[in-house]
Amino acid sequence: MAKFVPDVKTQRWIIIAPIRQDRPASLASLRSGPSQGGPDEHLGWEKKNVCPFCSGNEKETPPEIMRFGGGEKDSSGWQIRVVPNKFPITDIHEVIIHSPDHNKDIEDLDLPHLVDLLNVYHQRFLEHQNDGHVMIFCNHGEHAGASLHHPHSQLVVIPRQINLDALVKEPVKNIIEDNNFFVTYCPDFSQWPYEVWIAPKKVGTTFADVTDEEMKDLAVILQKTVRRLRVKYEGKLFAYNYYIHHAKDWFIRIIPRFVHRAGFELGTGLSVNIIDPTVAAEELKKITA
Repeated sequence: MAKFVPDVKTQRWIIIAPIRQDRPASLASLRSGPSQGGPDEHLGWEKKNVCPFCSGNEKETPPEIMRFGGGEKDSSGWQIRVVPNKFPITDIHEVIIHSPDHNKDIEDLDLPHLVDLLNVYHQRFLEHQNDGHVMIFCNHGEHAGASLHHPHSQLVVIPRQINLDALVKEPVKNIIEDNNFFVTYCPDFSQWPYEVWIAPKKVGTTFADVTDEEMKDLAVILQKTVRRLRVKYEGKLFAYNYYIHHAKDWFIRIIPRFVHRAGFELGTGLSVNIIDPTVAAEELKKITA
């Protein structure tokens, strides 16, 4: 069981989850991981040399919660798979495996598959919206905190009595692109270089309210945004985080991990952004995605 501990002065909380220390090691040795398991020694939750998220290795995960695609439960044939996290942060913690492909993430998935993935996010959000705060997030790459190479996202439910120290929607400025339903922009309050937000044009809604038509537009603009950010890495190892805001006036916040936080930021709680958001937006706008 997770333990929630408040700080009485700031009203912030921390989660004590000792089981997390048993996760697989970092991705330092995974830069050339094979698509169906292989010599990488830190891939398996249970066994070395086995990626538990690859097709054919379904028995290496806890029993699945849902799947998109064909095949029987806990067998091959799926296109997207949801399983309990073996090393949970909270009491409800799921892993959403993006596809059977060991290396292909949202910037390279076929667009219809990405729409399906976002719809799985939506279904899991609806399933748990009455259980607490639903946080869906993705860590892509070693520097973004991913402990397994195979592309995946996570869903965590936090009790409603916990005060989340989360940002609310920032004003739409420094626009990169928009389409029928969404806009991408670099907020003036960007804490990270080339940080990008995707926000619905419709105000006062939550992620639960997204329609099928809107989901298609979201998939297009999300993929184009991540592809733009990949170009900015210029051959370096691509790492980013994104999350879907849990409450009303939702947004997707994408944080490319160009820099690491150091002593000043950790000691003061202040962020130093070395790229002006206005400049970041102009540079990203010029990239063809």
